[in-house]
Amino acid sequence: MTNKMTATWTGGMRFVHRSGSGHALVTDASEEHGGYGSAASPMELLLLGLIGCTGVDVASILTRMKQPLRGLEVAVEAERADEHPKVYTRIHLVYTLTGDLDEKKVQRAINLSETKYCSASAMLGKTAEITNEYHILPPD
Repeated sequence: MTNKMTATWTGGMRFVHRSGSGHALVTDASEEHGGYGSAASPMELLLLGLIGCTGVDVASILTRMKQPLRGLEVAVEAERADEHPKVYTRIHLVYTLTGDLDEKKVQRAINLSETKYCSASAMLGKTAEITNEYHILPPD
């Protein structure tokens, strides 16, 4: 599948990106790298894509499993290589789920996302060790 996207420079290290579906967002570099620090960096977007990708998967899988999911947050912490290219080398995902959920089904949904369905995880897993943990909170 071809998906044409653009990144248009707007000065400094800031770019306006337009997705193939017509959505726009801004990226910028930190001040120490010549930017203004006014938006997420392109490398941060990679991690945001990962947690969004796996979040969609886990929510979808649990819904199909008829689990009463009431909330889901996916957090990420990552380390990068010291030398260029400064790829991510370690990524740790923390899933916080809310609902009266079956723990085995939560484990299965996370595993399916990270090993089968999440394309971002598959790509980043080529250079980084990806680990996870999860916490299930009772419904309010």
